[in-house]
Amino acid sequence: MVDPDDPPAAQARDGYVAFRWFGATPRLTLSLPEQIAARIGDRIIDGTYAPGERLVEQDLAAAFAVSRGPIREGLRLLEKEGLVRIHARRGAEVTRLSAQEVAETFEVRAGLFAIVSRRLAERRDPVLLRNYRAAVEELARHVDDVDGTAYAETVFRASLMSARACGNARLADLAISLSLQTLRYTRLSLASVERRRRSLALWQAALAALEAGDADAAEAASRGRIEDSMRGAIAALAADATA
Repeated sequence: MVDPDDPPAAQARDGYVAFRWFGATPRLTLSLPEQIAARIGDRIIDGTYAPGERLVEQDLAAAFAVSRGPIREGLRLLEKEGLVRIHARRGAEVTRLSAQEVAETFEVRAGLFAIVSRRLAERRDPVLLRNYRAAVEELARHVDDVDGTAYAETVFRASLMSARACGNARLADLAISLSLQTLRYTRLSLASVERRRRSLALWQAALAALEAGDADAAEAASRGRIEDSMRGAIAALAADATA
C-alpha cells in the first residue's frame, strides 16, 4: 500500500520500518497492518508525528481509508518496536525519550554493534565486505548534502545490513531493533556537515578494519561512531529544549 501523502522517495522504497523487518524483500510481502505500521512508523521517524503526539485510531482509519482493526494491529506492531506507547484508556501516542533514556539506549546499541563488528572482522565475508564498501561510498556521496536525510538513511541501512551478516540471529534482531528506536535521534545528530564528516571517517576506519580482519579496530570504530552519534543527539535535544 502506497500512501499518496508520502513523499516520492518513500513511495519508491519500503521505508525504514519495512526495511527493519524484511530488508530487501519486496513490498508485496507486507500484510495490511504491516503496511500501515510501516507508513506510520516512517512518519514518526521523519518527525511528521512528534514525540508525545496522540495517534487517534479513528483519524488514522479515515486517513488510510481502512477500518480501525488494521490500524490497531499496526499500532501494536509499532509498540513492539518502541516507536509507539499504548495506554489502557488513552490510546496510542508516539514515544518520547528523555536525554537519559536516549543515552542509555545508545549505550546498549554501541555494545551490541561492538560485538557485531568483531564478528564481521572475524568472518571477513566477501559479500558483506563488497556491500559494506558500497555503503561507505554512498555515505561519501551524501556527506556534504545540505540535508542529512539521505546520509542518515544510508547509515541505518548499512547498520542493518551489518547486523544481519554477523551470523547471530538473536544479536542481529536486538541490534536492529535498537537501530530503529534510535533512528529519530541519529537523524538529529547527523544534521550538521561537520558531524557527518566525523561519522564518515569512522565508517571508513571500520571498513579498513574489516578488510584487514582487525576485530579490535573494527570494534573501536563502531563504538566511536555510535557514541559520537549519542552525544550529537543529546546536544540536539538540549538545543530544542532551550529554543
